[in-house]
Amino acid sequence: MKVNAHTHLYSGLVPLGMPAPAIAPTNFVEILERVWWRLDRAIDSDILRASAEYYVAEALRLGAVGLIDHHESPNFIEGSLDVIADVCQELGMPAVLCYGATERNGGRDEAKRGLAECRRFITQNTRPLVKGAVGLHACFTVSDETIREAADLARELDTVLHVHVAEDNADVIDARERGYAGLVDRLEKCDAMYSGSIFAHGIYLEASEVQACAEAGIWIVQNPRSNRGNKVGYPKALSESSLVALGTDGYEADMNAEAQALLEDAAKAGDDMGCAEMRADASAVLLTTFWDGVQPQAAPAPDETTMLSIHKRAAAQAERLWQRMSEI
Repeated sequence: MKVNAHTHLYSGLVPLGMPAPAIAPTNFVEILERVWWRLDRAIDSDILRASAEYYVAEALRLGAVGLIDHHESPNFIEGSLDVIADVCQELGMPAVLCYGATERNGGRDEAKRGLAECRRFITQNTRPLVKGAVGLHACFTVSDETIREAADLARELDTVLHVHVAEDNADVIDARERGYAGLVDRLEKCDAMYSGSIFAHGIYLEASEVQACAEAGIWIVQNPRSNRGNKVGYPKALSESSLVALGTDGYEADMNAEAQALLEDAAKAGDDMGCAEMRADASAVLLTTFWDGVQPQAAPAPDETTMLSIHKRAAAQAERLWQRMSEI
């Protein structure tokens, strides 16, 4: 089953000519600051709909049967998940959505608005193909209070957390500077090691931390092509868990290409457990947990006429997005 277990539909327009940053990033945090955090601040409703349409249509064309999305648009929070959910339902793509709460732009108020969007969506959504989760951007962009609130909200609403964890060593350093032994120690002490939750990346988790995630019933999603692109390394410690799924982290939902990248990188790293088939099977199992063990059916790809219309709208909104990014 070609399930994309961690992606970002808000980056769907990137293949349509996103300009390079004026000053080239030299590390992962600079990549976030100069590229992705500028992009997400430039998103409005029309851009988001076009981005989601383009991404989902292409995902269906590539054979994807489900998406687990992690969304952020700091200047368009309230109602943003409805825009994505409408597209997924209209095009026939089973999806799990969350808003990634963060404090990196507006402090605790911003985080509370992000969590409120998760609550609103989960409690109000009636679309049969779409489910909701509670999201956090990354641990180093939120306070302990926000982590605790997110975990409490997930429990209250009987869903799970979806959060970036240890994608870069900066996340680990931040946890230690806050007085914790590491990221898992921080999450444990914030009562956020919640069974069924999704930790994206896990590159800088130690073997003992991966084991702790497995024992807690937490999924980790490996994203080989994104890891390559961001030069953040290979997560060899993930061999300590069987709850490891496969995602694209915003790259197109070509799960064959993602699996091939995993095989290549695993071979280079000497990782016997970097099995693409095993990760793909795990992704399908992860998606079914949101539908009580049943795999929802994706629709066929849109016809040529519909695809042309989607591409036309995407191209127009991409130009708006690049212009808005240039002004940030």
